[in-house]
Amino acid sequence: MPLDQAPVLSRPSIEAGLLVLPQTRQLRALHTVVRDRTASRAAFVHYSGRIIRLLLENALGLLPLEPKTVETPVGRTYEGLAFAEHICGVSVIRAGESMEGELRAIIPGVRIGKILIQRDKVTKAPRFYYQNLPADIADRQVLLLDPMLATGGTALAAVELLLQQGVLEENIVFVAFIAAPEGVAALAGRYPKLRIVTSAIEERLNENAYMLPGIGDFGDRYFGSPA
Repeated sequence: MPLDQAPVLSRPSIEAGLLVLPQTRQLRALHTVVRDRTASRAAFVHYSGRIIRLLLENALGLLPLEPKTVETPVGRTYEGLAFAEHICGVSVIRAGESMEGELRAIIPGVRIGKILIQRDKVTKAPRFYYQNLPADIADRQVLLLDPMLATGGTALAAVELLLQQGVLEENIVFVAFIAAPEGVAALAGRYPKLRIVTSAIEERLNENAYMLPGIGDFGDRYFGSPA
């Protein structure tokens, strides 16, 4: 689906660099399970994993491709495509680590970097704590993994860190399980060449910056323990 045809719920603040998964009945059924506050951890992990796989497959479809010809088992040639650039994932600890397994299942042996950014309890501003990134990350296409795009503060800090490491803005795809309009507008507004892939756009943020209708704390529900 072309980015400019992605279902963005007619919100003018959301830029064309956003790809929302097609809102099928199946996707809505998966969301119904993971949004249910009574869902078991096993159900949450399983069904969120199915959505994450869809997100990553769509994100990979945005990366550069080059022509590649192969010979089929019957001796004919097939004019296909192959990824033109090296790919890596970068997860924002800890919720972003929930998306690593599905990425490894799609691309065995993929390199994955880590970034730890947490919001200061007093100032509410994002604070950087830790990074461990591939040495050649500046030459790679980067899938930046963080399930929750709320205010956009953590996402902006993570993208800025990648840019400081030499990654091109247009080589970053931010993959979020769900996203608030405010966060998408903030991220797309500052980095218009970056692409965002998500499975749902929430209604809004409340006064405590929680997404509505929301999904709860993704990391806590996925890993089964509070941060």
